[in-house]
Amino acid sequence: MPPAKRAILGCRGGQPGPLSAAPPGLARRGRSAASAALSARPARPGGTRGRSGGAVRPPRAGMAAEDEAELSLLECRVCFEPYGPDGQRRPRNLPCGHVLCGGCVGALGRRRLECPFCRRPCGPAETSDCRPLLQLLELLGPAGRLARALGGSGGRGAAAPAPAGLGLRLCLGGWGSLVNPTGVAACRGTGRLAVAHDGKKRIHVFGPGGSCLQRFGERGDAGNDVKYPLDVTVTPDGHVVVTDGGDRSVKAFDLEGRGVLAVREGFRLPWGLDATPKSEVILADSEAGALYRLTADFGRGELKKCQMIRAQLVSPRAVAVCQTSGAVAVIEHLKAQGLNKGKGSTRVKIFSAEMDLIGQVDSFGLNLVFSSQIYATAVAFDKEGRVIVTDVCSQAVICLGKPEEFPMFNPLISQGLSYPVGLTYVASDSLVVLDSGDHSIKIFSTT
Repeated sequence: MPPAKRAILGCRGGQPGPLSAAPPGLARRGRSAASAALSARPARPGGTRGRSGGAVRPPRAGMAAEDEAELSLLECRVCFEPYGPDGQRRPRNLPCGHVLCGGCVGALGRRRLECPFCRRPCGPAETSDCRPLLQLLELLGPAGRLARALGGSGGRGAAAPAPAGLGLRLCLGGWGSLVNPTGVAACRGTGRLAVAHDGKKRIHVFGPGGSCLQRFGERGDAGNDVKYPLDVTVTPDGHVVVTDGGDRSVKAFDLEGRGVLAVREGFRLPWGLDATPKSEVILADSEAGALYRLTADFGRGELKKCQMIRAQLVSPRAVAVCQTSGAVAVIEHLKAQGLNKGKGSTRVKIFSAEMDLIGQVDSFGLNLVFSSQIYATAVAFDKEGRVIVTDVCSQAVICLGKPEEFPMFNPLISQGLSYPVGLTYVASDSLVVLDSGDHSIKIFSTT
């Protein structure tokens, strides 16, 4: 089991909330009934007991203590067990904003409990699901893949050749450089890549040769800090735009990392986004079930217009804009039905530049035609207007064709990926894939 990783992401009332720093172990002076109940739990193998009953583990060799503190997002900071979607492993918010697993909430008290970090009292009925963590668990996938992500193992993410004329040309990041990355975007003018991840500085900008040029977007509560990045895009005029699930906002920076604009227009959970050739931003609000168009003068830090352009979508997340036609692709995440308690399915919808529906394809329909289950996590257009998606079921990148050709099924990359969650197409006929399984960016080019 990997060491503790970073401060806990808290949220109140089931909504994304501020990051709440927590000490390593139980930050308590003295011994209460709550800490006594926790101290009765057995210590985990390979660790020692802290003075308040929490397991304290030595930092991993070769990593600084402050780097170790980055890595606890997906573990309960009381028992150090990984969070899960069900039962006692489900992450629960306390009213103070700290997060514990359901098992530790029960162990702290059936009627009243005290937060082990700030000592604020509450009742079990006052706790709620931590939805950002649950959505991150869904993004990272089943327990096996989650374990690989936490452990930093490359798994199948080795530099294996890809079929269909695409080969792995460059691999960036990796565990310790990127932590649970969630979004990647390319600056078409400079060839730079912007990546959103869960590290201390949320945004990394890489040059065309692979060197890291900038790190910015501090974790914190200031206006331009980034609490919980979900996706990133780069506008043609060179501004990095990030969706922040922590305070439900959209924030823009220049390529030097200076904050230029923060947009809070009553978003419920802004998620995926992409830039148009006119430097507008198309944004999906997952909980509102809507698409928005943001028009801004980023150079002056002025928001001109925030317009809802499509409603009645089902949990839309990833978004892509075709740079030639202006078409918009969005991935909807459909809940499992009936007795099926899996993670549901996905549907890709394509809208024209005027936001008329021109095509759609879902996991069920593809399975009928090609006998292949797909769970799409990211989408992009190539220069011909073909729709490309990442699929975490087959750990592949698949071309679905143009909307008028649906359904097609052409695997472009089927090796060398562990858990692809981000995708962007660059002008040199290259595909940039964000692989959350080994925390890296992989650039595939024609051979």
